[in-house]
Formats: sequence, C-alpha cells, structure tokens
Amino acid sequence: MPASRVRSRDAFERACRLIPGGVNSPARAFGAVGGQPLFIARGEGAYLYDLDGNQYLDYVGSWGPLILGHAHPRVVQAIEEAVRRGASFGAPTEAESQLAELIIDAVPSIEMVRMVNSGTEASMSAIRLARGFTGRDVIVKFAGCYHGHVDSLLVQAGSSATTFGVPNSPGVPAGCTADTLVLRYNDVQGLVDAFAAHGERIAGVIVEPVAGNMGLVRPSAEFLNELRRLTGKHGALLIYDEVMTGFRLSYGGAQQLFRQMPDLTVLGKIVGGGLPVGAYGGRADVMKHVMPAGPVFQAGTLSGNPLAMAAGIATLQELRDHPPYGRLEQLGERLANGLHEAARAAGLEHCLTRAGSMWTLFFTNGPVLDYESAKQADTARFARFFWAMLERGIYLPCSQFESAFISAAHTEKDIDHTLTAAREALAEVAR
Repeated sequence: MPASRVRSRDAFERACRLIPGGVNSPARAFGAVGGQPLFIARGEGAYLYDLDGNQYLDYVGSWGPLILGHAHPRVVQAIEEAVRRGASFGAPTEAESQLAELIIDAVPSIEMVRMVNSGTEASMSAIRLARGFTGRDVIVKFAGCYHGHVDSLLVQAGSSATTFGVPNSPGVPAGCTADTLVLRYNDVQGLVDAFAAHGERIAGVIVEPVAGNMGLVRPSAEFLNELRRLTGKHGALLIYDEVMTGFRLSYGGAQQLFRQMPDLTVLGKIVGGGLPVGAYGGRADVMKHVMPAGPVFQAGTLSGNPLAMAAGIATLQELRDHPPYGRLEQLGERLANGLHEAARAAGLEHCLTRAGSMWTLFFTNGPVLDYESAKQADTARFARFFWAMLERGIYLPCSQFESAFISAAHTEKDIDHTLTAAREALAEVAR
C-alpha cells in the first residue's frame, strides 16, 4: 500500500496555480473519482512510479499508446538516435515515408496516408476531407463515441435515437454542430432510418469500430455490416476512428479483425509509440483530394516530426516482428474471467466488456451495448473501486467511462496480482 503521496499533492497544488485545473487534459484530473491525481516520475515496463516513489501496475498505458510498455528499449534507442540528428526540420524526411509504408502494409483499407500531430487533428482532417470529397455537409456520429475535441463532433444524443447536434461544451457555436447527426451505437434500425431520411446529404459516418470512450463497448456484426452497406449505397464515406484500436486489437486494427473496409481510417496513439502523433488515410482516390495533391486544405508545422516518426517506426516494427496479440488475448481473457468471478463472489452487479487487450468493468446490471446503457453504471461504486485498487498498487483509468489497456510488458504474474487486489477491493466496495 502506498505510504505517502505528499509530493504528488504539492505538485498538484503548484500546477493548479499555473495550469487550468492543474492538468493539461481533463481526463487526468481524477474529477470522476474525486481526490487529486498522481504525479508520475517515470515508467518502466508495466509499472509507473510517482513522485513519492510508489510503484503501480499500470492499466492506463498513457491512455492506449504504450502497447509495448513504458520505455521499451527499441523505442528509446530510436528516439535517442533521431534527436541527435535534429528534433524538427520543417521539411520532408525519409522517416515519414517509412512509417507510411508500415501503416499501408498493415491496415487493409489504407492506400495513402497523411501524418498529423494528434487524434483530434486526424479526425478533424478526415471529416473535412469527407465533406470536400462528397460535396455534402452532414456527418453522422454515435453517442458516446469520442473523436477528439473537434467543434463539430463535441455533441452527443439525448434520449431519442436520432438527434441533430446541440454542442455540449461552451464556446462551440450551435452552427458548428448543426450538420452533425447523432445516432445510437449498435442501433441498426436507427441507422437505416437516418439514411432513409438524410442519405443524400450525408458526407460521411465516423465511428469507433470498438468504442472505448464510454467504457469499452463492442459492436454487433450486423451494425458494422449495415454501416458499410448504407454508406456505400448512398455515396457517403465510412470513417473508422481507430485511434485506440489501430495496432491494438490486431496489427491491422479492428478492421482487420472484423474484416471490414472503411473508406478512411483515423489513427493515433500506438502509431506514435508514445509521442504526439496522428494519421488519417484510406482510398487513394479520396486521399488525393488533400492539398497539395488536391483542393482540401490541411497542414501542420510539426506534422511528420522526426522523433514521433522514429518512435512510431520502432513500435510498429516491434509489433510486426514479434506480434504480441495472441498473448495479449490470453492475458485479457484471464483478467476478464478473474474480475467477473471476483465481482460475482462479492455480490456486485457488473458487466465486464473486453476486446483483446482493452477492457472495462462496469458496475451495472445488464449488458452495455450503447451510451444509454453505459450511463446506467454506478459511478460512485466505480470511484470506490478505483481508490481501493490504487491503494493496492493498481493504476486504473480514473473514470468508469474509459477503457483500460493491457500491454505486452504485463505478465501472468501481474494479472494474478491484479486479481488478488481486485478480490480484496471488490469485497471492500460491497460492504
């Protein structure tokens, strides 16, 4: 059990005087579970170490990028060699083409790819491209799916199945979301009805093929198949947001796993090996509309940054040369089964959702199929579970509505340690 978090407390108080809320992204603030965030000093393999020297088994992995674990030697070496050559040039480098080739070779639907600096930027650019390519305005998204802090996508549905967007952040004008149509995830009939009513106006549909931002929610095969059929029929582009799932669920992402072929794919996280990066790619005829090959504008001073390219190349090469996916599936199944048994033994209503090395333990009764059912989860109970696990040295996402991640650095011993902690924590929560 961690003995002290004094230095983290002091660091947070200092940060609050300098940075809004003391953090540079709201997900880090522990707002959903209460208390103050840990300040991290370093990471190694599957473990994090805070400023007070406490060790934690990490299931956040920088929110997904670190599939190889912290400070993987191949990635560290690549970054060190790159920075000695120069951190940025504002000019093309061969590393950009090398990472592009790795992505194109791996992801079934990608024929050309453009590098950017974040998943948000990649989503924004893919949406602009879909509109520019089709000459249409309406974009379909799904409630509970997060595609970055793009104005037009910061919107979610109410209780109705189909809702034209109302912004859910101050500072986003209503006009920015007026052409965003929000549907229910996994709702096939709602999708059919939306295309029947608006099909000729829809430029594209953006979707997380496995949702990870309302907690983990798996898609039905019928839902994915209907997405592909309807977008094709109506001349809209199907955009897979694989920022989380790309190179995570398989080397070719969720689309390879589910044998789907979107028109555009949004990538991030793993493709940067822990450094800031994003990418969007897809059909060559669509991508050739991006400037300077075509008229759709998108640019970035640090796009294709040499350090990010080096980290991404090293990560993808390691995943290609030593695929961890079979082992990650085994560890994920072992963890999920153990958590299910522990929650059941504690008499707690729950739903354990998992896809490969991604997972969420919902404190709810019944299956979680969409945002509405996810919101039925007992967030106060999750907060108690989070702190009980943290006190036992297990670092989980600080929200019921985030996916947790297993890395290739985790071992069976780590999973067993996690389950021992979970049995104690769940029994404590149940009291």
